Amino acid sequence: MTKKLMNRVAIITGAASGIGQAIALRYAREGADIAIVDIADGTSVCADIHRLGCKAEYFKCDVSNEAEVSHLAKNVIDRLGRCDILVNNAGIYPLAPFEEISFKDWKRIFEINVDSQFLMTKAFLAGMKERRWGRVINLTSTVFWLKIEQYTHYVSTKAANIGFTRALSAEVGSFGITVNAIAPGLVKTRTSENSPLAGMFDVLPNTMQSIHRLEEPEDLTGAAVFLASDDAAFITGQTLAVDGGMVRH
Repeated sequence: MTKKLMNRVAIITGAASGIGQAIALRYAREGADIAIVDIADGTSVCADIHRLGCKAEYFKCDVSNEAEVSHLAKNVIDRLGRCDILVNNAGIYPLAPFEEISFKDWKRIFEINVDSQFLMTKAFLAGMKERRWGRVINLTSTVFWLKIEQYTHYVSTKAANIGFTRALSAEVGSFGITVNAIAPGLVKTRTSENSPLAGMFDVLPNTMQSIHRLEEPEDLTGAAVFLASDDAAFITGQTLAVDGGMVRH
């Protein structure tokens, strides 16, 4: 069976756990070499990828920090040669009523959820243009379309992710680069299990989803492979909801 991402190099942020980890492992099974980028330790994910027969390197980086991203870009090129596929997955989702969100809180969530996508894309887009091939995949969220309380700052960042995806796609299509977004629903990860969202695990799938089970990180990987592959070469500027039918549009 042909591997869809053979001889590709993928960079995935927030890949030490959760959705990013699942995408990294699936990409490796499809033949890609992987750069695991996270502020948390990603060496165990690299070891798993090595066992699948692919190259993997862990890079510790705060992707909201311009200097660190610049240093990261140099290291990735030195160790893996290039970036064909960029998955901007890093993000946070704190819960707070609007009146309790400080300007510092507001700026910080934008730094991590929005600025990181700008900085990472800026760092690797030129190489994609030179090779006239590239994939940028931004993680957003279905909360953009839903009535969700106490998430004004988070939902605002997810709207920005979608806007960034749409706008950038118009600029880079002529270089063989596609830019798309994936919008998960409520995904069971180590982080979400230890957050206020855990209280929705038993309720949301049966009340808001068409598929009545909790979403797992692996549920996102098929869409991530498709959008990174040549099968999706004529798809750009789109946001694909992978949420068990929570939103339908």
